[in-house]
Formats: sequence, structure tokens, C-alpha cells
Amino acid sequence: MPVREPNPQTLRAGTRRRAAPDRVPDLQARGTPKHLREELAALLGPEKVLSRISDLVRYASDASPYRFVPQVVVVAEDVDDVSAVLSYAHGKGREVVFRAAGTSLNGQAQGEDILVDVRRHWVGVEVLDEGARARIRPGTTVVRANAALAPYGRVLGPDPASAVACTIGGVVANNASGMTAGTTRNSYRTVASLTFVLPSGTVVDTADPTADDELARAEPRLCAGLMTLKAEIEADHELTARIRAKHTIKNTNGYRLDAFLDGATPVEILRGLMVGSEGTLGFISEVVFDTLPLDRRVSTALLFFPSLPAAAAAVPRFTEAGALAVELMDGNTLRASVSVPGVPADWAELPKETAALLVEFRAPDEAGQQAYEKAAARILTELEPVTPVASVDNAFTRDPGTISGYWKARKAFVTAIGGSRPSGTTLITEDFAVPPARLAEACAELLDLQDRHGFDAAVAGHAAHGNLHFLLAFDAGDPSDVERYAAFMDDFCKLTVERFDGSLKAEHATGRNIAPFLELEWGTKATELMWRTKEVIDPDGLLAPRIVLDRDPQAHLRGLKTIPAVEPVADPCIECGFCEPTCPSHDLTTTPRQRIVLRREMMRQADGSPVETGLLESYGYDAVDTCAGDSTCALACPVGIDTGAMMKAFRHERHSPGEEGVAALAARNFRTVEASARLAVAAAARLGDRFLESATGLARKAARPDLVPEWLPEIPGAAARRLPRTHRPAATAVYYPACVNRIFGNPDGLAGPSLPEAVVALSARAGRPVWIPDDVAGTCCATIWHSKGYERGNEVMANRIVEAAWGWTAGGRLPLVVDASSCTLGIAHEVVPYLTDDNRELHAELTVVDSLVWAADELLPRLDVRHRVGSAVVHPTCSMRHLGDEDRLTALAGACAEEVVVPVDAGCCAFAGDRGMLHPELTASATAREAAEVTARPFDAHLSANRMCEVGMDRATGRTYYSALIALEHATRP
Repeated sequence: MPVREPNPQTLRAGTRRRAAPDRVPDLQARGTPKHLREELAALLGPEKVLSRISDLVRYASDASPYRFVPQVVVVAEDVDDVSAVLSYAHGKGREVVFRAAGTSLNGQAQGEDILVDVRRHWVGVEVLDEGARARIRPGTTVVRANAALAPYGRVLGPDPASAVACTIGGVVANNASGMTAGTTRNSYRTVASLTFVLPSGTVVDTADPTADDELARAEPRLCAGLMTLKAEIEADHELTARIRAKHTIKNTNGYRLDAFLDGATPVEILRGLMVGSEGTLGFISEVVFDTLPLDRRVSTALLFFPSLPAAAAAVPRFTEAGALAVELMDGNTLRASVSVPGVPADWAELPKETAALLVEFRAPDEAGQQAYEKAAARILTELEPVTPVASVDNAFTRDPGTISGYWKARKAFVTAIGGSRPSGTTLITEDFAVPPARLAEACAELLDLQDRHGFDAAVAGHAAHGNLHFLLAFDAGDPSDVERYAAFMDDFCKLTVERFDGSLKAEHATGRNIAPFLELEWGTKATELMWRTKEVIDPDGLLAPRIVLDRDPQAHLRGLKTIPAVEPVADPCIECGFCEPTCPSHDLTTTPRQRIVLRREMMRQADGSPVETGLLESYGYDAVDTCAGDSTCALACPVGIDTGAMMKAFRHERHSPGEEGVAALAARNFRTVEASARLAVAAAARLGDRFLESATGLARKAARPDLVPEWLPEIPGAAARRLPRTHRPAATAVYYPACVNRIFGNPDGLAGPSLPEAVVALSARAGRPVWIPDDVAGTCCATIWHSKGYERGNEVMANRIVEAAWGWTAGGRLPLVVDASSCTLGIAHEVVPYLTDDNRELHAELTVVDSLVWAADELLPRLDVRHRVGSAVVHPTCSMRHLGDEDRLTALAGACAEEVVVPVDAGCCAFAGDRGMLHPELTASATAREAAEVTARPFDAHLSANRMCEVGMDRATGRTYYSALIALEHATRP
């Protein structure tokens, strides 16, 4: 045990708590039962079996209002693992649920026995036939798949609002559709072929010409059963007509019985049944999609109406004119969207009755776009939109930024409303469809129903397809509130079916909350056929029981999760999972959502319970230490929840007063610290990597890994002792070389100027000279202390740098150019909460400019490019994403190279200053996919704009990364 290991109890909540009714019981504190853990470890290997109580709890929640704790989690790597788990479950009489992204809204990604993670090792896209088709693995997000298709001018049909996080396996298994898919572009209509594993372990590739013969030999009973059901359905003309009619509107409730009508053979029938089967009939291991044209000419408007029915009544006009998307948002949705960055602040003042339509036309060319715009203009003259607040213009636009803002507000429907719900309440997301011609009537009836049951729900939806979503918040720990929700659901389901003959689930799939109402919608005959279908394919009930089919009329009230209050920064979280793909540690330890889920379970527990103790023991490394602190989770979260900030606060709570004092002392004496660090780096070159690796390794064992950095061979040599000479009188900006660039020099083997020399030379060459103050030594952006949670040291340095910068820039008259993106972010934004009132006023007068922006906007237009390399790959840093200047990196790279590549899988490298040296496994995991993409082909240059991120990428790829400004200096050198 290292002598400085932090006490896990420092993260225990300080308030006394009563145990919640849905807490994990003490009996599960030890995690997976020993025999189950050992048997699966022997079968698959121990590294694929997650069995600690923290593992089980973090996988127990998805984006739904339900929570079921699995007995064990298996991280499957391939089809052989899946088949082995299924065989084991058959032999032991156990149940299996598959989970990918966990963005499902109805509990489909939760199980009470064996839960199989099919996201981590199941990512990949193969573009076929020049983009006409794509072979995609089930753990691939929709956004990732579309990024691979975009260069070919193609796109997938399904486009769910959760595309940034949801994966292809879940999209197909739920037949998710989204804004534009309707009934013609969804998975059922655009999947060309599937490869899946049946509950028996049989693997079927529907594209294989011999698939039916092989299936008949392997599964004769199954084939016979499917053909019997097909004959029975086709013989019943009334039932056949009913099935066809039900799918003229969006419908994902129950199994696709039309698969028996559309498929001629068992394999063809199974191809259809697997779509929308929610993991209850098999595991989809690969999908081949027929893709669609990506029409790039876009015209969009956000049109406001006095009421929801009034907006709904206008929908048919736009759909008849050819609009690809017509999205509806009510007043509650619009007002809650104010929490989404970029949404006009005056939306908060919109009248409650207001509603809006987001209308979009897409065309392949200018002529088509103009024709759509003329049709839309005619419709607008015949409608009466309103302008309830100043920001509303009710006009069509082609501006990509404006259009992106509209869609960001629309796609944030669930999370924005969920984030504004009362603390402690559970969020229910309902999804239904009616014939589009009756949408206005359905809106009026829904509002009346909500009012009668005391709910003030938010409503939005895919109005073009008669598909509405609404959100309800209630207290799952209050039996009377649960009864109110139950009564509402009974009346809602009857209204939808009996009044409108609608679909109780249009695109979110049956799940746990509509399973009890399946027969209400489909009738006894069709529902029993679904039960028989399940019996034919999964006779032992192995897969995902109670998710589609459940005879318990109260099943939708079972497993509702309470939402105990946690730290204010995370309390609005609805556990949607949008943050997970961007998190650097998502394949190593935990994700932002899981960090919050684990914290909530601690709050459900009584003080000092065995479960709380077990969670705390794991939380330090799994959540706090391996958080990169990059806060890209806040960018992905529609309501800006910064889990990184919460982890930094936890780091602070773990510090002793002595540690805080030492950190503050280091800040006060940073000139000495900086000089010592440069001398140490210079000495390291003489001592050699092997000696330093050994020495730091021993020190890390004696202290703790989170205190002592590991020496890495990629760490560059020392910077020059003196910075370039500059002159103040002619300067157009103050240049602040970050401390990392004052300590470390260029990577080994990179000839030419240092970064400070390059910035000075470029600025002079462009006629925009800069001045480096003589007293920059001993100052820092304060990120060193901020990222580690050392508040006293952070306060010291934050105030020092602002006071110094104000003086250097003559009270803000000159811009301050900073040559490391993380340091720009630190000085421009992150220091503010730690400043004194006086220094906050000084800071407001500063103009802090990232060196990328300075070079791209001020220098490049004044420079002549003389030398270009063939190709460059760039690594945009997470700080660039926060600053919004990623485009400047590609612009500079474009000046230096004929071809510029931004890896599709580019993300935070997690080096995070020195965190990649404290926990090298974090950077290795975070960069694995980007590194694979980078090393798959040669590049002439590897460019970024942050020295330690470049070190991280050097280590990940074995290639030499360096600043784009160094490359630009070479490219424009006379």
C-alpha cells in the first residue's frame, strides 16, 4: 500500500441519509456471486468479467426511468464470446441482456442477470460500393457511421436525436428512426442484410446465399415454426390487413409481424423480425445498410405559432410541399431550451401556449433549393405565425450556424427538459403516433389529459409523421405520485388506441413501460402471435425477458428509479449518456454518466452501509483519478453538465491541509519551480530514459501513482534558457509563451525554431510584431493547480497571471496571445471563479487570443506560402473545442500541406498536462482509435497546438507531433 494513498472516506457524503427503497441491498455489496464470477472467468477470461459492486451499479442505469442491477457484466469481444455466454446461460437456466450505448428510453438496456456489453469492442465502419452501402458494427455511433459516409455524399436513413451517442445495434434493435426517417427511411426499410446470433448460438448472415439451407440444417424446428406462423397469418385476411394498416404510420410496439408478409423464407423473416426486436430474439453483430443521398443544399426555418394545435394544423402544408423534416416544439420545450448554449435568452419569456415548427427542406442542387424556398414562401403568406419575442423572425435561412442552433435546441428536447425538472424527480419519456392528418386533434387531447392528471408535460415530435413525444416528471419514491403516473398511463394508452387507432410506441420501441399495453393496441390474436414468435425463436426465454412481452399489467411500475440529490453541478443529469462517447476514460474505467450514477447510489444508501463502502473504495481510481478533467462532457451534454468539474472538486476534498499548503507554496515560488523543472529535464537527457523510468516507477510505488509522474521516453528535452528577444514599442500584441513551452523544447529530431521563435518570426514576417515581457517566468495559467483541485494554489496563480497580463497589455489595450490552447482556455475562462473582485474587473478588460487564432486570422492573410508538404494529419485538442477554434488548426494545416486529414476518431488525448504521466493507461485507452487511424497510412506532418497533447500523441502513434505554427513558419520562410 503506497504511503500517501488517499482515504476513500473523504468522498463520503457529509449529510446523514435514510436508505432509499430502491437502494442496492447489502447482500450485493460483494458484487457478483463467487460461483457465477468464477465460471464465467474460466469460460471467457477474467478480464472480460466485471463483478465488483461498482461495476454492477454503473451498468444498472440507462436513459430510461428504470433501474435493474445485473448479477454480472460480461464485456464480449467477438461473436465467439457471445455464443459462449448464450451456451452457458442455456446450461445454467440464466437470462441474458445485451447493452450497447444505453441510450434507450424504456429500459431495454437493463437486465437482472447476465448483462453483456457489446459496445466497447464492436466499433467499425466499412464503406461499400462507393458509399451506396455500409457495413457497420453494432457499437458504432450513428454520428461515427455518417462521418465515414459523408465524403461519399451519403447518409444513413435513421437519424435519431441521440445520434451522437446511440449505436447502430440499438438503432436497428429498436427500429429507431428520428427526425426524417418516417416509415420509409427507418432501419426496417434500409437494412440490406444482417448478421445475428440466435439464442441457440447459431450465427446467421442473411446476405449469404446458402443461409436458408444452413439454417434449416442447424435449426429445423425454428424454420418450421416460422413458416407455420407465416402461413397462419397469410390465411387470415383481416389480420393481414390489420398488420399492414398498423405500419402505415410509425410503429415500434411489439414484433414486426409484417416480416412474415414481407419475407418468403425463414432467413428473410428473421431479417425483418430482428429489426425492432429489442434484443429479445438474438444479438445483431453486423449490419449492412443501403444508404441515402446526403442532399447538402438546406433551407430551414423556425416558425412560431400561438398554440400547439395551431402549429400542428400547419404541418400538412409543409409536408405536401416536400419538407424532409417538420418538427414540433411546445412552449415548455422552447423555454427549457434556454439552458442550451446558443439558444436566445428571450425564449425564457415565451408564453406557455406558444409552439414552434422547425421546418427543413433539403435539395441536391441550387435549382431544387430555390424551388423549395418559393413553395415555402407561398405557404408562409397564407399562415399567421407570431413573433412573441424579439429574437423570432419566422424566416427561412441557409446559414449553417443558425440551422445548427435550431437543431441543437430541438435535439436537446429530452435533456433540456430533464435538466430543468424538479430535483429528485424521475423523468418519463413517452412516444406515440397518430395518423398525421389528426395530429392537431391529438395535441389538443394530450394537453387536456395532462391537465386532468396534474402534469405540466413538455411536448415535441416529428410532426410530419404524426409522431409526438412528451415528458413527465414525478417522484418515484412517493407511492401517491406513482399512482398518479399509473392512472395517466392507463388513460393515455386508451386515448391513443381507442380514439386515434395510434401507435403506443412510434420509434422508441416497446420496452418495459408499454409492454403491459401491447395487447390493448394489437388485440389478442396479434399479441398471441408475438408470444408464439418468441417461443419459436427463444423457447427457453433466455433473452431479455419482460422487455417486449410481459403479462403483468403493473410491469411498467416495477423498477422505477429514485433520483437522489447529488452535487449541484451534476444534479440535473437524466443519465441520457450523450456524454459517454466523448469521455477519454469510457473504455478504461467510467464515463461521466457512470460517475454520477455511482454517486447517486451512494446517496441511496444509509450512512456506512456495506454497499456505500464498496463503492467508495473503487470510486477514487475509477472516477476521480482517471477523469482527464477535460470537460468535453460538458460540451456533449445539452445542458452543460461538467462532470470533470465535479471530479476536480473531489480531488480537492481528498487533499490534506498540508498538501494544499505545499501546492500554494509552489504557486508562490513558481519561478524557482519552473527553473528547477527545466534543469531537471535537461539533466534527464544525460541520465537516460531507462534510469528515469526505473526511478519514477519506484517512487510511484512508495508514494502513489497520482502524485508521482511516470517518466516517458517521449518527453522532450529542455527549452532554451532565454526566450527570443522582442521589442515593446512596435508590438501589436503581447505574446505569452506558456510555461510548458518555457520548460520543454521541440520533440527530439525536429529541426528548426522552437515554438516561441516560430511565433516571433511569423509575427514579424507578417508585419504584426509581438512582445514577450521580461517577467513571464514564474507565471502560469493556473491550470496545473486547477486540474488537480488545489484551490489555494489555483487562487494564487490565477490572480498573479491576471494582474501581470493587465500590466503587460497596458490595461487590455493590446491582445494577449497565448501559445498553448489549454493555457488560453485557462486564462480566458477558467481563472475567473478564483479571482478577487478587483482582479475580475481587470480580467474583463483583457483580450486573450489563442495563438492558432492569431496566426490564422492576423498572420496567414499577410504571409506568402512558399513550401508545402504533401499531407498533414491534425490533432484538435479538447481546449480547442471549448474555445471553438478547431477550424483555425485545419486552416493553418491547409496552408502547410496539400492534404489535411482530421481523423474521424479524433478526441481528447487525456494527457491533460501530466495526467498521461500519472496514469499512462488513460492516454493509451483514450487515443487507441485515433492512433489506429493515424498509423494506417503515412503523413508528412503531424500537427497540433499544445505541447503535452503532442507528447501524448507521440506516445500513442510513434509519430512526431509538433505545433502547426512551427509548420507555418517553415512553409512561409523566404
